[in-house]
Amino acid sequence: MQSVTRPNIALNSDLYVAVVRRLLFLAFLLVMLPAPAAGHASPSIQFGVQDDAWLQYGPGTLTERLDRLNTLGVDIVRVTIDWRQTEPTRGVDNWARADLLLNGLHEHGIAALVTLYGTPGWANGGKAENWAPTSTTTFAAFARRIAVRYPFVHRWAIWNEPNQRRWLRPTSPLVYTQRLLNPAVAAIHKASPGSLVAGGVTAPRASTGGVSPIDWIAGMQAAHAKLDAYAHNPYPLQPGETPTSGGCDHCSTITMATLPRLLNAVQLAFGTKTRIWLTEYGYQTNPPDTLLGVSYAKQAEYDSEAALRAYLAPRVDMLIHYLVRDEPDPARWQSGLLTVGALAKPSYQAFQLPLTQQSRSGTRTVLWGQVRPGGSSSYRLQQLRNGNWYSVGGNETTSARGYYTRVVRAVAGARFRIWSPAVHTYSRIVTVT
Repeated sequence: MQSVTRPNIALNSDLYVAVVRRLLFLAFLLVMLPAPAAGHASPSIQFGVQDDAWLQYGPGTLTERLDRLNTLGVDIVRVTIDWRQTEPTRGVDNWARADLLLNGLHEHGIAALVTLYGTPGWANGGKAENWAPTSTTTFAAFARRIAVRYPFVHRWAIWNEPNQRRWLRPTSPLVYTQRLLNPAVAAIHKASPGSLVAGGVTAPRASTGGVSPIDWIAGMQAAHAKLDAYAHNPYPLQPGETPTSGGCDHCSTITMATLPRLLNAVQLAFGTKTRIWLTEYGYQTNPPDTLLGVSYAKQAEYDSEAALRAYLAPRVDMLIHYLVRDEPDPARWQSGLLTVGALAKPSYQAFQLPLTQQSRSGTRTVLWGQVRPGGSSSYRLQQLRNGNWYSVGGNETTSARGYYTRVVRAVAGARFRIWSPAVHTYSRIVTVT
C-alpha cells in the first residue's frame, strides 16, 4: 500500500508551515468525524461511462454507439479533450474530434462531462503534454474558447490525476491550482455562467513521485483553489477490496471503500457547498486479467454496490464507470461492460438495472435498485424458489428517478432479480448474505 507522501510544493516557509499544520488538523478531524449520514444523499446523482476510444472508434457508426449508450441508460459521458491535439499551433484550433463527439452526445440527449488535459509544446517550452504551461493565461484562453463553442456543456473537469507524476509535472497542487485550475474556472464561469467546474480529479494514491489525495486536497486549499466540485477516481487498490470494505483505514489513499475520508477532507478544505464527482471507477475482470481481475459475477456485484454507496453518500453527484469495452491489449484496462469481442458481461445488466442488498436484520432484507436512465418505470421483483422464479407482489413503479427500495422476508441464500418491461431484460441475480 502506498505510504504517506508529502506534497512537492514550491512554497515559501510560512506557507509550508501552514500546509503542515493543516495536514495535521485534517488528520485529526478525519479520525474524529463520523461517517456522513445516509439521510443526506444526493437526490440527483448521475451515472455514466467513459471510454474515449470506443466512443470515437468502436464498431459500427457513432450514431449506433450513441444509441447503445441510450439503451444502456447512461446519464452522462465523460470525454477528454486534449488541448495539445486541439491547438497544436498557437491560435489555430482543430475542433473536428470535439465537434464529432460533443455534438453527437448532445444530439442524442446525453450530457457530457468534458475533461481538459494536455499542454501543447508551444505553451510549455517544448516539453511533453503532462508538463504544465509556463503561463497562467494560455490554458484559460483555451478553456474560454471551448466553453463558448459548446454552450450545451455544463460540466467540466480540469486535468486528470494531476497528483501523479505521469499526468502532471511539476506534480504540485500549487502549480496545478495557479496555472490550470483557477484560470480555467474563471474563464469557463465567465463564458458559461451556468457551468460547474471540478478540480482535483485525483488518483486514489500518489504512486512514485506523486502526492497522496489527502495531501493534494490540503495543498489546493493552501493555494486558494476555486472549484464547484471536487473530482476523484476512487479505484480499489488491493485484492479483495470491495466498494464498502477492505480499504486501508490508516493510509492517505482514498478509494470507494474509504469514501467518507474524501467527503470529510473536501468538506473541511472547501466547505459543505462543494460537490463530489467520482469521475473514474471500475473493476478489471478475469478473464482476461489473471493478475488483478475479479470474476464477471463479482464485477457486476461490486458495480451495483458502488452505485448504492454513491447514491447514499452526501454531496456525491456523479459516478462514472470506466470502460464500455475491454481494451484489446491485455496489459491495459479490462474493466469494460463488454468484452473485447463486444459480448456483454453481467456488469452490462448491472449497469442497466443495478440491484443490490442494502441491509439485512434477521429475515428482514432491504433491496435497492434502479431502472436506468431514470424516469418513473414499472418493474417486477422475482424470487427463486424450488427452481422456479415467482413474483414477489405485483407490478411496482419506481420513483421519478427510477429508484426503488423493497423490504422482503428472506434468509441468507435467497435469490432475487427484477424484470423491467422498459429495458426488456432481467437484472443480475442477487443472493442474500
